[in-house]
Amino acid sequence: LTDHVLGRPSVKFRKFQVFAVVAFWSFYLSKGDRHGPPVIRRLSKILSKRLTTWQTLVITLLWLYVSRNFGKVVGLECPEPLSNLYTRSYFRATWVTTALDAGFWSAMRIKRKWARNFFSLVFSVYYMICAEQADEKVRKIRATLTVDHLRVSWDKGTTPYLSFFTSLMRPRLMKYPPRAIRIPRPAESSYKEPVVAWLYFDGPVSALKNYDKLVLDIPGGGFVAMNPRNHDDKLLAWAGKTGLPVLSLDYKKAPEYPYPYALNECYDVYHTIVSSRGRCVGFSGEVQPKIVISGDSAGGNLAVGTVLMILQAGSTDTRRWQGEAALPPPEGLVLIYPALDMNIGNWMTDEQMALIRDRRMRKTNQSVLRRKSEDYRNLTPSTPHPSDDEDDAANNSPPLAPQSSTKITDSSLSASPTAIHISASHNTAPSDPTPTPEPSSITPPTKPAPLKTRLAMSSMISYFNDRILTPEMMRAMIILYIGPHNRPDFSTDYLLSPLLAPESLLSHFPKTHFLTGERDPLVDDTVIFAGRIRQAKAARWLERKELGLLTTEEKRLGFRELEAVEVVLVPGISHGFLQFVALFPEGWKYIFRCGRWMRELFDRADARSALDGGQSYPSTPSALPAGEDTPRARHHRRTRTESSGDEDRPLEMSM
Repeated sequence: LTDHVLGRPSVKFRKFQVFAVVAFWSFYLSKGDRHGPPVIRRLSKILSKRLTTWQTLVITLLWLYVSRNFGKVVGLECPEPLSNLYTRSYFRATWVTTALDAGFWSAMRIKRKWARNFFSLVFSVYYMICAEQADEKVRKIRATLTVDHLRVSWDKGTTPYLSFFTSLMRPRLMKYPPRAIRIPRPAESSYKEPVVAWLYFDGPVSALKNYDKLVLDIPGGGFVAMNPRNHDDKLLAWAGKTGLPVLSLDYKKAPEYPYPYALNECYDVYHTIVSSRGRCVGFSGEVQPKIVISGDSAGGNLAVGTVLMILQAGSTDTRRWQGEAALPPPEGLVLIYPALDMNIGNWMTDEQMALIRDRRMRKTNQSVLRRKSEDYRNLTPSTPHPSDDEDDAANNSPPLAPQSSTKITDSSLSASPTAIHISASHNTAPSDPTPTPEPSSITPPTKPAPLKTRLAMSSMISYFNDRILTPEMMRAMIILYIGPHNRPDFSTDYLLSPLLAPESLLSHFPKTHFLTGERDPLVDDTVIFAGRIRQAKAARWLERKELGLLTTEEKRLGFRELEAVEVVLVPGISHGFLQFVALFPEGWKYIFRCGRWMRELFDRADARSALDGGQSYPSTPSALPAGEDTPRARHHRRTRTESSGDEDRPLEMSM
């Protein structure tokens, strides 16, 4: 209370305040009258004859508890904003993760490692009991995040005690432990340092010679933290259940290695696997290996960026003239709550809403659309609102004329195909004015005309109170990933924000599976990018049809959306649910689902290979076995966008 009265809340001042109060009363109890001040001495003497010391202690603690929760008793407590946002099981898991974050952050300043690990658990248990204090501590720390806070929070799964507990709760999935290996860089690469990776394979290394399929996983961690061992649950499950080798990259982290270093590492590893025909991971090298790429969160960003670089390699005459060879694309992608847009915005554009409202994906995106409508409805609970069906009807019918004498233009009432949600100032093309019907033809409405809005908030803003991923954390990750000397163009750099990738590349994307929580702040990235892939592939199919390039079978089957992209939105959960399946057991079924997707992608590749006579990849110089004479290709490289210190002030941050 005192520091609030002084107008300068300070943790240091509160600490001295507590010490002062405790010191004062300790001195008074030891030196003062045992029955207290003169005013209450008579009452104290009377009560001391009726109450024992134990009763006095219990009554005192009970009154302290009641006074602390007085607001809850009389209804002064604010409603919990996240009470109905998550499922019960997911909320319980986030309660534990929040307590762990608060506990580990409380102990991060302890220098001795053994003491830091021990007291991290002690403090975490305290914050599990005092959940509100944990929420408050986490909220304040996230407002002033540093890279150390992010790494302590996300790397805590590899600390000795938590690693031991999670291994006890994990089912036995593999007999063989993961192996650390090094993947050499391609000869054409600008870098020479090998890339560290972890190989998850349930068998001896000698057995890898019999395999020609590989899952290349790019783990998440906000670009700044988490190596593959933080993802043991899903990686062990994929390797154990599918029987396939899984190679997970321990790419270099920002801010020590800013963008695009990690992206180049991922591309170099793929290039080496293809050019060596898998010998770098223990394959025989007799055939070209089939590869499926997976990535979660920030790893999803790198996975998509890697595929875009692969599709660009040798894709034009200029690139081929410069000696750049084409690379065979992967068989498919499995993306788990990927972060695909580094330009955090408040509002959705017309084009984005059109992708989400596509009738063919209405069932999949139903919850996302409902949430965007509720953003406005929750602010005006007493105002009549149109249903989604009414919105659609409004898009295809002329608006009612206003009943008041105030002149309102028709263009302000007309609706575009994305009518519900975007500000008119974002429209690039003016809509044709709708003629006003004659007054005699207007039928007076029988109910109040619904108030409509064209604004739709992005999911990052809608779920800014998320317990796992907040805008403050995204801001910190993006600044750290870009680094202090880069000045990227967020509106065009599609290797940084794959959501911006051109349709010419998206139309050649391999089949992509998406798995994201409906309440994830990044859910818009999933549904928009999936819609763009679907749109690009549909346009390419139509173009091939008009040019007469479709086979008889393709004409008969028509364009099949599920052959291009498949999206699964999990209701009632947010980000990172595969990261703590020990606390959220439902996550195991989604891990196994991803494993089935990988198997299906490889089965499709085998079937296509059989139809093509055993050749699954085009023969390219970069795909030849190691040791053959091949022309030295210019290695496609994504370089940083440097900014002049005289022209632009670079991004600055304190670390």
